[in-house]
Amino acid sequence: MSIPKEPRQLMINLMYLVLTALLALNVSNEILNAFKTLSSSIDKSNASIDQKNVEVYNQILENEKQPGQRDKVKPFREKADEVVKEANAMVAYLNDWKKRVVLEAGGYNKEGEDTLFPQRMDNIDATTILLCEKKGGDTLKEKILKLREFMLSKVMPKDTGSISPLMPLRVETPVKNDHNPKGDWSIANFEHMPAIAALALFSKYQNDVRTSEALVVNKLFEEAHGKELKFDSIVAIAVPKTSYALQGDKVEASILLAAFNPTNKPIVSIAQGGGTKKEPKDGVVEWETIAEGNGPQTVKGTIKLVVGGGVPDINRNFSFDYTVGSTGASMQLDKMNVFYIGVPNPISISAAGYSVEDVYLELPAGSGATQTGEKGHFEIKATKPANKLNPLLIDIYAKSKDPKGSPSKISTIPIRVKFIPDPIAKVGGIQSGPMKVGTFRIQIAPVAELKDFDFDAKFIITSFTFNMIQKESGAYLTYKVSSNNPGGVRFSDNADVAKAMSKAKVGDKIFIEEIRAKGPDGTPRNLSSIILSLVN
Repeated sequence: MSIPKEPRQLMINLMYLVLTALLALNVSNEILNAFKTLSSSIDKSNASIDQKNVEVYNQILENEKQPGQRDKVKPFREKADEVVKEANAMVAYLNDWKKRVVLEAGGYNKEGEDTLFPQRMDNIDATTILLCEKKGGDTLKEKILKLREFMLSKVMPKDTGSISPLMPLRVETPVKNDHNPKGDWSIANFEHMPAIAALALFSKYQNDVRTSEALVVNKLFEEAHGKELKFDSIVAIAVPKTSYALQGDKVEASILLAAFNPTNKPIVSIAQGGGTKKEPKDGVVEWETIAEGNGPQTVKGTIKLVVGGGVPDINRNFSFDYTVGSTGASMQLDKMNVFYIGVPNPISISAAGYSVEDVYLELPAGSGATQTGEKGHFEIKATKPANKLNPLLIDIYAKSKDPKGSPSKISTIPIRVKFIPDPIAKVGGIQSGPMKVGTFRIQIAPVAELKDFDFDAKFIITSFTFNMIQKESGAYLTYKVSSNNPGGVRFSDNADVAKAMSKAKVGDKIFIEEIRAKGPDGTPRNLSSIILSLVN
């Protein structure tokens, strides 16, 4: 790409680049509020898991104080100390990321009950800048991988194989696609993500940290005591593998005692939440269900261990929460929040819970609008204006996950459609005012300039009237100038105008009037006059 030599064109190009960088996602309030609810729900779940982790850790401390137990329990307690310390540090690190994203997005909401959330929940620049462009996501990914490796290293090698699949703290390799051809983890997880969605995702990572901490500390408790575990200090633990799910997704959890006797199989009863449970294995009862409803869901029940030998059976209650999200749709207006007639209007669409290949849009018949593109990215060309009262309605559909099912309408997005605004006619970058006579003589043609417009739309001037008052002779010259030149009319298209310009002198007045221009929408425009005073 060559760099323009004219300062005016260079300014226009730079302005276009800056405005393009300021594009924003137009995400519906329904989706933003869903992420806000999700973030709060996960934070509450994290607090519950953290409390249970503290109870198990305190039990390790108490058992270390028992007569004859210090030397046996101390090595495992020291490992638990390290695990708790690193988990707390990671949670604090993620809290710091939440604050950084909120501040980058414009700060916290200072009104109402949402003071813990960003004022601009739909801001998509914060995550892109901090985690993608400034490589913060790479650092986060490295910390997650290191913490997972560290936690697994604290249990006995024979237990690593059983703990590793249950540990949610992991980094999934993203699928490569047209938008992310290299499969970059930061781009897949954070690019153009609304600020409120980032808070929910960081809360989810904190949930992964606390759940992984629980698995490791429980395993250390078990390794420290084995069959000598004091059953009167058992803590019931329910570890959900899924903290957020869409309708129709599978929800799984592991329900276990903090320490168990391999010879005894726990008995699990579900009092609230439904689902199915599998046969106990190594003290763990696997549970699963299909997500239904919307919002926070609670599972409650009891776990029973038959001890025998005259010792009373052990019964403990458990509960855990997960959140079911509803399918929704969002549409990104890649350039503006309205469509303009005569130019392609790029948009991107998606629907939560659906592959981008399965999401498409439909335009109303008779709207004069057409579409091109595929896989979530489209260009809309409109020919008729539309306002808030009578907007262009774009229907977003998603193909059914059932091959025999019918497509579902996910959302309808109202869009305003406008004509491109009138440009401003100028000569040498000036609409009205003084111009050096030497500069005026070398001008080729008047131009139609679009000011502060986001699209690369061009207007050409098709005709104008050239008027000149000569100061020295007092003569008044007037000429009509028109042309079918694809690049627009020029002064040289009328020999009399070219001759008058070549003889222009200081003090002469120039009036370019009745200016007609045509843009991409094909509509003729009448532009404002150009008035120049020639000076030294």
